[in-house]
Amino acid sequence: MASLASMPTIVINQNELAKFGATWQTNGGSLSRTPPYSSGELGKPFDTAIGTALSTMLGDIPIITPGADALVPALPDCVEVGPVRVIGGIRPQNFDVGYRPDGIRFAYDTKTLNDAKSVGKNWQNMINDLATEATTVHSRFPHAVVAFMVICPEPCVSPARRKALIETLERLGRRSGVDGPLYMAEAISFVLWNPEDGSIDPQLPSTQSPLRLEKFSEQVEAAYTSRYKGLPPHAD
Repeated sequence: MASLASMPTIVINQNELAKFGATWQTNGGSLSRTPPYSSGELGKPFDTAIGTALSTMLGDIPIITPGADALVPALPDCVEVGPVRVIGGIRPQNFDVGYRPDGIRFAYDTKTLNDAKSVGKNWQNMINDLATEATTVHSRFPHAVVAFMVICPEPCVSPARRKALIETLERLGRRSGVDGPLYMAEAISFVLWNPEDGSIDPQLPSTQSPLRLEKFSEQVEAAYTSRYKGLPPHAD
């Protein structure tokens, strides 16, 4: 049985994001739906980084790609990097990263808004999706750790909308105990990236905000260890 370890900080390859940025600029401030470097692929570097860090925390267990409709993992103790099918209390839902050795213990989803029109039109619907996805997991699995990342090109988010997004996401990412509100997540990060060079803004959100990317792993680790430390498959 694998022993729990610290969860490494999530680090995203700047050069990889820069390739998406080059496409974004060529397309006049948007990502197309057609690969390579499409809107549907932008979340994959984040999914991979989170799956790798989660695997390390759980004792360097294997990382696998699940079958699209599989309700249990193919291995008894593994991290799955999407699509991870969860039958929740509201609806079936696919997540991008999951850990479900005996039912879902960790569920993570990446959310991207990739141009100014999408941010303006869809950000409130995205917030509703986050709350619904957290609720559908927590209503059946109240001990599960639910986490999200919201990723946007920085030029697409006006200061006023950025403030609204940060305040709303901070309210949604405050579930610390198993008796907390079902619609809240245990960890949320808000990532603003620069299409010119692929860098992630080092100043926004502020260093005091729980939405900072570098705080994601410590929040996941704290929630997971408080609920599962000393229990199989982590117990001797």
